[in-house]
This record gives sequence, C-alpha cells and structure tokens, in this order.
Amino acid sequence: MSLTPERAPLPRNMIENDMFEEEPDVVDLAKESPSYPIDSDDVVYEPRSSRLLVRGLGENDLDEDEEDYESSARLLGMSFMNRSSNQRSAASSYTRQQHSGSCSRPSTKTTVVGVFILVLVASVFMVIYFVPGCTFSRNGCPKTNSTMNSIYPISTNGEVFPWTELRLPSSVHPVHYNISLYPNLTLMTFQGSVSILVEVLHETKNIVLHSSDMSITKATFEGEEVHVLEYKPWQQIAIKLKDVYKKGQYVLNINYKANLSNSYDGFYNSSYVDTNGTKRVLAATQFEPLAARKAFPCFDEPAFKSTFTIKMTREPMYISLSNMPKVKTTDLKNGLQEDEFEKSVKMSTYLVAFIVAEFVGVSNNVSKTMVSVYAVPDKKDQVQYALDTACKLLDFYNMFFENDYPLRKLDLVAIPDFLAGAMENWGLITFRETTLLVGSNSSSIDKQLVTSVIAHELAHQWFGNLVTMRWWNDLWLNEGFATYMQYMSIETVFPDLDIDTEFLNVRFKAQGKDALNSSHPVSTVVSTPEQVEEMFDSVSYEKVSKQNLSVSEMMNTWTVHKGFPLVTVKRSGNKVTLTQEHFLLNAENSTGDSLWHIPLTYVNDSCSLLSSCKQVFHLKDKTATLKLPSQVKWLKFNFRSDGFYIVHYDEEGWSDLIVALNEDVNVLSSKDRAALINNIFALSRAGKVSFKQVLNLMDYIKNETATAPLTEALFQLGQIYRLLDKRSELNLASRMVSYIDDHFGSLMENQSWDLETSVSNMTLRSALLEMACSLDISNCTVNAKRLFDQWLTSNKTSHFRIPSDLMRTVFKVAAQTDEGWSKLLYTYKHSINDPEKRKTLEALASTQDVRKIIWILQKSLDGSEIQTQEFPLVINTICKNFAGYLYAWDFVKENWDQITQKFPVGSFAIQSIIMSATSQFSTKTHLMEAQNFFSSLGTKGSQMRIVQEAIETIKLNMRWMDNILNTLQNWL
Repeated sequence: MSLTPERAPLPRNMIENDMFEEEPDVVDLAKESPSYPIDSDDVVYEPRSSRLLVRGLGENDLDEDEEDYESSARLLGMSFMNRSSNQRSAASSYTRQQHSGSCSRPSTKTTVVGVFILVLVASVFMVIYFVPGCTFSRNGCPKTNSTMNSIYPISTNGEVFPWTELRLPSSVHPVHYNISLYPNLTLMTFQGSVSILVEVLHETKNIVLHSSDMSITKATFEGEEVHVLEYKPWQQIAIKLKDVYKKGQYVLNINYKANLSNSYDGFYNSSYVDTNGTKRVLAATQFEPLAARKAFPCFDEPAFKSTFTIKMTREPMYISLSNMPKVKTTDLKNGLQEDEFEKSVKMSTYLVAFIVAEFVGVSNNVSKTMVSVYAVPDKKDQVQYALDTACKLLDFYNMFFENDYPLRKLDLVAIPDFLAGAMENWGLITFRETTLLVGSNSSSIDKQLVTSVIAHELAHQWFGNLVTMRWWNDLWLNEGFATYMQYMSIETVFPDLDIDTEFLNVRFKAQGKDALNSSHPVSTVVSTPEQVEEMFDSVSYEKVSKQNLSVSEMMNTWTVHKGFPLVTVKRSGNKVTLTQEHFLLNAENSTGDSLWHIPLTYVNDSCSLLSSCKQVFHLKDKTATLKLPSQVKWLKFNFRSDGFYIVHYDEEGWSDLIVALNEDVNVLSSKDRAALINNIFALSRAGKVSFKQVLNLMDYIKNETATAPLTEALFQLGQIYRLLDKRSELNLASRMVSYIDDHFGSLMENQSWDLETSVSNMTLRSALLEMACSLDISNCTVNAKRLFDQWLTSNKTSHFRIPSDLMRTVFKVAAQTDEGWSKLLYTYKHSINDPEKRKTLEALASTQDVRKIIWILQKSLDGSEIQTQEFPLVINTICKNFAGYLYAWDFVKENWDQITQKFPVGSFAIQSIIMSATSQFSTKTHLMEAQNFFSSLGTKGSQMRIVQEAIETIKLNMRWMDNILNTLQNWL
C-alpha cells in the first residue's frame, strides 16, 4: 500500500478541530423536536409528544378563562332549553283538545321526543361538568403542575428539572474551561473549581451540563450566584438563570468537592506496593466515554469541543502531568505546590487527562515534539523500548498523514492500576503497565503487544483527537481507523514483529462476533450510557479490511448493515455463479434483504501465491456470473483473507481445494489456508456444511508447518474439546485428545524449549505446547516441570531464564501442585516484570484445586492481594477448565452487585466477564439458568447486548453439539 494516498474527505459525522460548527444543525421541526429548550417569557418548552397537551395559557390566566367557560356553558344549556320548549309548543298544535280541568295524555311520539330531549340535556350538562372548559377554547387547556411533573424529570431537591433528554441541548456551547484541582491523596478526596466561558446560541434561562458524584458548593453566572438543580439518572445539572440571556459569551463558575473514584473511571485513586514493601498512592483519570463529568462539571459529549487550561495543586513529593506542557510551578503558603499547564488545543472532554503521582520518566525530542515515557521508580529500566517505539511511530505518522502532531509534547504513562489496555488522551496517553513496559526478559511477542498498543494510541492522536465522531454511535470512526493504522504502521516500521498474522486473527475474531444476531451495525443508534459502553467491542475496533478501494462508493453497505456477507460459489464448467447473503450462525431470524458491495478477489491453480495473481470481481447484486478459462481446476476466493466475508463452495469446489492441499500444502498462501479452516468451521456451526467435510479438510493438517493455519486449527479444535469436556462427554473428549495427538503430536514433540527469536515461531510453539501440556500429550508436562525446577534452582535469576513465550505453559503445569502454586503466588506478589506477573496470574487461576479457585476469585474481586483490574482475566482463565467453570459462574451470579460497582454496566470488562462465564455452556439446563439470572437483573442488566450475545451463543453451542455428536462418534 502506498504511504501517501490521496486524502479522502472527512465523513460528515466527524468533527475536525478547525472546522467545528458553532451554529447548530438545521432541524426540521415538522420531523424532530428541538434538542434545546426554547426559553422566553411566553413559551415553555415541552417535548414533541406532549406539545398538543400542554401548549397554551399560563397559570395566571386560569380564573378568567374558567369564567368564560361557565358563561359559555350557561348559553349552551339555554339554547338546548329553548329548543326543547319550541318543540313542545310545536307539538301542542297537533294534540286533541281536552276538557278543562282534565289532564291531557301525551302521544307516543311526544313521549319519545321528550325523553330524547331530556337525555340530550342531561348529557350536555355532564359534558359541561366533567370536561374542562378550556377544552373548547382557542388556546386549549392550561398546563398544570401534574402535567409538568409527568413530562419533566424531578430534581434531587424535588423541583422540576428543566430538560427532558439524555443528550444535552445545543443552545449553549462551551468555549474554554479553566480548571483548578487539588487531590488530597491522604483523604482520597479532591476539591475543584471550574470557570467555563460559554457561548449562548439561543435565548435561554437555563444551562444544562453534566456532573456526577460531586457536591457543588457554589455556582455563579456572570458574577451572580445561581441556583443549581441535579438530575442524577442522566448525570445532568441545570443552572437556573435569573434572567433570559441572549446570544453572546458569558462566564459560569462552579466550586465543588468529591471523593476520588474507587472504580476505574473518572478521577480515581490507585495504589501499588514498591519493592521495599511500601504502599504508594496516586490519582489518575479515565474519562472515555462518559466520566469527565465525574472530575469537573462539563458539557461531556464529544461534539462539544473546547479549549482547557488546567492547574493542579499537589504535595511536593508528587509530580503532576496533563495534556499540555507545564508552564510554571508556584509554591503555595500551605506547603503545597501548584502546576499550571498551557492552554490546550480544541478537544472533547473525554480526552482531558491529569495525573498526580510519584513517577519518573525518560525523554527524547523527535519531530519537534518532546516524547516522554513515565513509570513508577522501580520500573524505570523498563521504559526505553516504549520510548524508542513511540519516536519511530510518531515520525511515521507525521509523514504518512502529511499533518504533523500538533502538540509540543507527548507523554506515555504506565499506570499500576488501570482497567483499559490504554487511553489516547491527547498528549498524555495512559497505559496498563503490561502494555507499555518491556523488561530485559521480555520476548518479541511481549514487544509485539506493546508496539501494537502504542501504534494504536498514537494513531488516535489523528483519528479521534484531531478528527472526532460527533456522537458515540460512530465510535468505529475512531477505533476502526486506529486499529487499521496500528497494523499498517507496524507492518511498515517493524516488519520483524510478524503483525500480519495477528491482524488475520483479529479479523477472524471480529467475524465470529459479527456473525451473531445480537451483533450491531458498525454505525448504530446509541442512546443510553450502557449502550455507549457497549460500543467498545470487536465490531467497532476490528471490522476492518486490508483492501484499498473507493470509500465513498462502498462505505454505506458496510457501516449501515450489521454483520457481513457469505458468498456462495457454484461452478458449472467455465461458468461461476456467485450469490451473496447475510452470514449468520443462526439464520432463523435473517431478513435476507441486505446487500453489500463486495470486491471479490480470487486466484486459481495456474497462479495462486503472488499478489499479481489476484483477480477482482465487484459483486453488488444478489447474484452474478463470472466466466473462467476452461482449463481452470480450482478457485480460491478472498485472496489472503483480505476481505471481510466468508466463502462457501459447492461440494465439487470444496473437494477440489481439499485435493489440491493434500497434493501440495504450499499451493495456497498460509493466510489462504488459515481462512479455509476458519470458514469451514464457521459454515459447520451455521449448519451449511457437514462436520464430516470439516474433518476431510483437516486431514491435510498433518503436513502443515505454517503458524497461521496451525494456530487457527488448534483454536477451533480446542473450542470443541472444551464444549465436550463441559458436557461431560468423557468418551468423545478423550477421542478428541487422540485426534489432536494424531494430527499435531509429531509437531508438538519436535518443538524446541530453548530461547527463540522469531515471533512467528514463538507464536506457533506457544500454541502447540500449551495445548499439549493441557491435554497431557507427548512429554510436554515433563519438559515443563524440568524448566520450572531449573528456574527455581537458579533462584529465579538471570542465570536461567524460561523463554518468555513458554512461561505461561510452564507455570500452568507447575500450578497443579501445592508447592508449585505457592511458589508462583509468591512470585506474583513480588515480581516487577509485568508480562511475567500476568502469566503467573493466569497459571494461578488454572489450578484444579477448588479451594484455590474460590480464593483467587475472592481476592481478585476485592483487590486485596490481586489487582481488581485482573478480575476479567481470572474469570476467563478459570472458565477454560472443567474444575472451576461452574464455581466461576456461581461467583459471578452471587457477586453481581459488587462486580457492577467495580466495572461499569456494558463496559468491555463486563462483556468479557459475561462471555467467559457462559460461552462454554451447551445444555438446556445451563441455558435456562443463564436466562433466569439475566432476567432477574432488571432492564439495565438483561437488555445489554452482551447478554443477548451470551444467550445466543449458548443456543448455538447446543445446536452445534447436537449436530456433530454423531459425526464425532463415527469419525474420531
């Protein structure tokens, strides 16, 4: 791919800093209610749905109107009385004269008419009595307090809150924030003040913005103290102004105080224990997507870009960092110091960041930017790789985008207690220690991870920071582009890291999620905080493609539809019929009406390995026909799996490919072989090919040596084994182990246990040996124990090192004994090498000892001896093994309230916990248990997309097991 492509115009739903519109979007009021209240002396804003009910008179006009309606009622009643009197007079001329003094008897007709008149009069009086008089007026009924209360939310103090939507009104925009903060790391509280220069675009008497979990002590607008209302469910506050303010700029000041957050969002406290055993504390931020409002009152939506000036007060032992370079430090009278930072570029609130901690850093100047990497003092020797990597990638991005990084500094900071992998705060990128620090014992695989995360977050400095989606429904514009640039940049700058194989794996992963009915379009409606959190998934991040095509022509078909296409190839001689449909693992609910513009690529037996062999056919319709030369033996579509679609062949097409692979494994590229394995397993799960056909393809694997197809095959077979194991299908599980041994055993046996330098070789042997040791194949456990014993004998020093890519496998074997587990726990508590620490934790969680399983679950949730940020990893690891998966599921159910206090509902952590705990269920009993539990959570829990995904996955597992059990009985 060219490094200097033509720059495409920005999508309309993204905001660039120098083109942010101050004018509101034009709204068709016939179709949509305004998103801001229209405040004036005469009109009170109300939602569109209730406008006909409440628009009209003010309360002061009520008595006068009631008198008018009473007069109208009397006149209306008199008219009916006169009409009935006239009818009686008219009727009397037709009656027979009676003698004087006698009573005349009315005729039947007169009686009927009289009764009718009485009923009519009574009805009119009832209408007048029961129906409000205002019903018949020109202006309608006046708004009453009860109506008002049913439309508008109620503030915490019982007053009516003057805004009715989750999204903020567009009548007021922030221009600049002056923020002063003092975090007290002894009391774990902070005090703050914010001065916001706001632009009023439409006359208003209220300013609505965000605030959460803080106590506002004083608020002024243009120097006058104002009343503040709070509506907690939407995390909004309303500033009630004393007058109507017209268009112009004004200053809003708010003083407040709050506790530092105990979760991983907002302005939160963190801690760690240094090598001397001393507990150290710090405060850091994580604002994406909705938590800047927990640190300072603000307009906390991505479209409300503004500039920021930040001041941090701290004790002298700490340093403070923020997005911009520090301007000055001032000594205060109370022994504290105040750091002031430069005015920021224009940015969204979720990108604001600040840290107060005892960190040390190293720096280097590159491309007119001072790049620095910070960590705790004990780990200063682990930051150099990240610094070198960041400098190289910054140079590359400046050149590639032809638009230099706009700040004078770029900090990368390793936070000891951080939930996300990293966060792209502009100029102050925060990381988990595992994703930034590289020690002397780290392998190339460890470096691949660190390089990938740095590349992703640096790409965000352009995609996301400079150019930003207007709302979270288009998160893919941030994450999809950053993910694509992450792999493309590493492939160019660090070719030895073999990142292309990893890119293939993440596309397979994204397809696996996107093949569910519970998936979502890349661009989708997002209206609640939980839905915002749920946008952070593999569809938003990893539905990307390697093809370089016209974005404008194709984009809608790939972003508006959920899922991706299945292309079915049927050949008859030299004629090939191509058909597309929505690929779903469960197609029962498919509408079948989605069409994609698919640039189909293909190769054939005459030329199949080089890029120059690739041919392209654009499939835009449901069905199309392709003509081939008559001598073609076989076709392979989706060359190197660069496109985001799955291919299914007719029986002859699959047979031809299987024969070709058995004759010469290298007739296709390794990526194409991996894609065939991935596709046929997916098609089997969807019920489109028999599992016998899967096993036919897998026969060739005995001759396979490449990393991508072997790791994909191991992953797919491992999934089946774990499902059989969890169903207690012991005979079939044992036969699956024999099958794996038969197809991979010799390769497993021949793997080296020595140091390795090739990333591809390390990836392969790690997958092979971890599978071999977990299933007790060959001499794997013997070799693993030997390495562990040598490591212990050397006192865990540099005299003997377990290769980093084998460390998790070796430790998992050691963790199955009491002695080994205890020594690993000690290692975990005292290690300062983060890749080693994480692999040690995975080994501890792989124990088969129930008491240890329960202990590690409790300790990882309460954070006492295992960091709470690792709880999702602990759940995932325990659930892979038979001994602990039901204990983990019960633990999640019993501790759900505590879990959701630690991790936001809908967050990636919650998604991981739910899927780890349920994804290997495949029985009706477990399905009902999961449904009952999630139904008991109420709307916030049960309506999460990940819950729907979990239930759907269990049903698919049940169906797949039912479909393949007979085949496994007959063919394994």
